[in-house]
Amino acid sequence: MAELIPTYSITEFKKLKVPQLKQLKTCEITSDGEYLFTFVNPQTDYIRKTVENLGQLGNVLSGKNLEEILEEIKNG
Repeated sequence: MAELIPTYSITEFKKLKVPQLKQLKTCEITSDGEYLFTFVNPQTDYIRKTVENLGQLGNVLSGKNLEEILEEIKNG
């Protein structure tokens, strides 16, 4: 079965600078073959809003915001 979107490693993804990220198509990012996240580069306002709405649904289920994670790192 063909992949709907390409998959790249986090190592490859981290090599990209902002201008390159702006060109990148939607893709899955993995680490050691394990799914980390889906990078979405919306090409229209509709796609952006749809992705934001889906992101809000995901945030209701679990996860922490950046400030919480940084505080945990700081406190060891």
